[in-house]
Amino acid sequence: MIRTGAVDKLLMIPAVVYGPKQVNLSITVERKEFEKIFKEAGESSVITLKGLEKPLDVLIHDVAFNAVRSEVQHIDFYALEVGKELTTDVPLEFIGESTVEKIGGMINKILHEVKVTCQPTDLPHNIEVDISTLTEIDDKILVSDLIIPKGVKIDTPVNEVVVIVAKEREEEPEEVAPEAESAEVAPEAEVSAEPEDK
Repeated sequence: MIRTGAVDKLLMIPAVVYGPKQVNLSITVERKEFEKIFKEAGESSVITLKGLEKPLDVLIHDVAFNAVRSEVQHIDFYALEVGKELTTDVPLEFIGESTVEKIGGMINKILHEVKVTCQPTDLPHNIEVDISTLTEIDDKILVSDLIIPKGVKIDTPVNEVVVIVAKEREEEPEEVAPEAESAEVAPEAEVSAEPEDK
């Protein structure tokens, strides 16, 4: 259902659909429905837009948030070509617990996502990184160590470091600075979509 005015902003989100075989199309989607799907699927998942001429498989390509209210204010959907592979970034999910802190180490996460190529139906929501395998200083996990789902090809260089154990820095004693003169101080699955009115 298309709404106008202030109610529109509360219940609907403006969006655009585009792709190599898709003419740019301005639509609106129901806010409550999209936010639920986005929370579950994230940007690296294929969802189906319904309510257009025909159901359309899309990737949530970009989501713009309102900086003040931290709510979604615009969405870019990338329309997928049937039978064609896609290339996109997939987030890494760090799981498990490491004991390196007991030996004076700290976990440094270098990568937070990797680039993959696969069929839309094979696109993973995320790729897990088990940090419980890290037990010594200088231990690391490379891209080549990741467990990749079947049908998915990693495009990120395999020798890139995902996470590494570094020696924890010793805190240096703080220098006591002389008192300064006081100064006065002035007081962001399936989604129903509808074409946007022109």
